Amino acid sequence: MKKRVVITGLGAITPVGIGTENFWQALVAGKSGIDRITRFDPSEYTTQIAGEVKDFDPTQYIDKKEAKRMDRCTQFAIAAAKMAFEDSGINFDQEDRSRMGTLIGTGIGGMDTLHDQFKTLFDKGPGRISPFFVPMMIANMPAGQTSITFGLQGPCSCVVTACATGTNAIGDAFKIIQRGDADVMVAGGTEAAISPTAVAGFCAMKAMSTRNDEPQKASRPFEKDRSGFVMGEGAGIVIMETLEHALARGAKIYAEIIGYGSNADAYHITAPAPEGAQAAKCMAMALKDGGIEPNAVDYINAHGTSTPLNDKNETMAIKSLFGEHAKNLKVSSIKSMTGHLLGAAGGIETIATVLTIVNGVIPPTINMENQDPELDLDYVPNKAQEQVVNVALSNSFGFGGHNATILVKKYQA
Repeated sequence: MKKRVVITGLGAITPVGIGTENFWQALVAGKSGIDRITRFDPSEYTTQIAGEVKDFDPTQYIDKKEAKRMDRCTQFAIAAAKMAFEDSGINFDQEDRSRMGTLIGTGIGGMDTLHDQFKTLFDKGPGRISPFFVPMMIANMPAGQTSITFGLQGPCSCVVTACATGTNAIGDAFKIIQRGDADVMVAGGTEAAISPTAVAGFCAMKAMSTRNDEPQKASRPFEKDRSGFVMGEGAGIVIMETLEHALARGAKIYAEIIGYGSNADAYHITAPAPEGAQAAKCMAMALKDGGIEPNAVDYINAHGTSTPLNDKNETMAIKSLFGEHAKNLKVSSIKSMTGHLLGAAGGIETIATVLTIVNGVIPPTINMENQDPELDLDYVPNKAQEQVVNVALSNSFGFGGHNATILVKKYQA
């Protein structure tokens, strides 16, 4: 029999706020975290805006010496994991750490470190490369360093599925617990790719918005004048447990994860499959896994990147799967406020989905001044809406054709 899995801790580091409460309040207020890039001079770039995490001091969460040996994406992961564990109230002294695991992914990894060390190599030669270059840069290190920091000796892995990473990580961790291989998992995604090299790469693809004169209006999912995504950074980490484990220690329970879908478009390295056919199947997989009929879903936290193809195809996928019920669904994209956190997107969006269920408030899709007439769902335009949400989906779709969906419902004993 499958074990029931609940979420008991949340940790968020985002462009609209550090800490879950700050993050949630910004979403409900419709606050944008997009502005001109400050981490380097973007003057020569076609896109000069991003969703940067402001006022992050890693030494508030990590020993100063250790923090210097970590890339920014790893610092984000450990800080968010620390928040999530504190929120969960877990007492490590009373836990069997061999039954506690880690599954934290990143789409790109230690890009700051890679950029800095390449510059050192070209400017000063190989003798000046840091001995910490490789363990700072490799993509598994947010998971590895988190397991080391908290002494978690259970399953430890890393997902790298581009923009589906965070959702795949949480979904895979859900399955690890469900099949009995761990009692507790810390899971999610982290990303810190607002670096000269990564931004240049996305600019070269012409994938990002160039609305540099109006940063806070640049990310506009489902809007007629959308022109590309806006990069963000941060981390979203959740603590998941078996229901039995959570009840035994008297934990507060935010929500229950009941389903997970994961598949591939097998179509193109960057473009989604036409009409969102595989995305629809991915959502259907999550519903089947959770034993939920489509008409029981109240809300979809959309991938909603603000790119012409994604928003159209995701809308088509929703209409294909849900039929007439699609008209009753609330669908919104918090990327309109946070930007696209790439590998961390699914992490913060899972947290947003959980808090939507807990608080009975649906965060809006901001910047909807002129809804695309081809996209005719209720995208919760511009202002948050109060509504009871019992069942919700969160979607993530990534370059390479990766699709991931998780299904969350209100916890009932």
